[in-house]
Amino acid sequence: MKLQFVDRSSLKDNSFSVKHNHYPYFLRLWHYHPELELVYISKSEGTRFIGDSIERFRGDEVFLLGANLPHMWLNDERYFGETSDLFAEAYSIHFRQDFLGGEFFNAPELKQINDLVLLSQQGIKFDDLDIAIKQDIMDLVDKRPFEKLISLFAILHALSKHPKKTLLASKGYLNTFKGQQGHGMDKTYEFIFKNFNKSITLNEVAEVASMNPSAFSRFFKKVNRKTFKEYLNELRVGYACKLISEDRHNITRICFESGYNNISNFNRQFKRITGKSPSQYRKQYLQA
Repeated sequence: MKLQFVDRSSLKDNSFSVKHNHYPYFLRLWHYHPELELVYISKSEGTRFIGDSIERFRGDEVFLLGANLPHMWLNDERYFGETSDLFAEAYSIHFRQDFLGGEFFNAPELKQINDLVLLSQQGIKFDDLDIAIKQDIMDLVDKRPFEKLISLFAILHALSKHPKKTLLASKGYLNTFKGQQGHGMDKTYEFIFKNFNKSITLNEVAEVASMNPSAFSRFFKKVNRKTFKEYLNELRVGYACKLISEDRHNITRICFESGYNNISNFNRQFKRITGKSPSQYRKQYLQA
């Protein structure tokens, strides 16, 4: 699938958009945009593509997608039949992170919402969400501008406190690497990201961090809640997913481009992390 940029910049007298979409099926478009997207899919079924996450979706689900996160809602084939009476319905809200100014979300009172925005970089699915929040999203369509703005923040605040959130895209997939702050390891993460698709060892990374390997290993696991090896495999597989979705290289080349030196290990790690073999993953993208 070719990734498409969608320009949503033409907002008339509004700083963010709220739409009620009711179509025979959702647009079959693998796309991204700089706006965050809060969407309540009220009625529809199919396969959702969010970053490197490929799963079924159905009606009555709510998602928050971060800026520039590639995604697509692909309805089942029965939606496209000439005699189909099915339809896809959703309520979508699009807003830029800086739509009220670059520092607005950094206010202490908005910390929970700001944390939610940061999490949305991977895409969030909200499980077992109260029906009242879904109703609030639907009601946004008919509100006056000021009421719409206040209600949006009330919704985001409620979502930020919701305990059941599922992150969708892997960190390894994300298009832009952002070094983790606050641990004095920016150079280390930069080194990992620049070299993950080459032969890279724990000793080399520990040297960049100016630590001995055993101390670095303990510290890395404490900070990331996973071992360096697990982190490296997730980064490599995430990158492989990105290459597969671009459909420019065969699986063997993608294996080596992603930092693996044998196809069997690549297949094993890919399936362990994504639940699918590289071939199965590619087939789903090519069928989209």
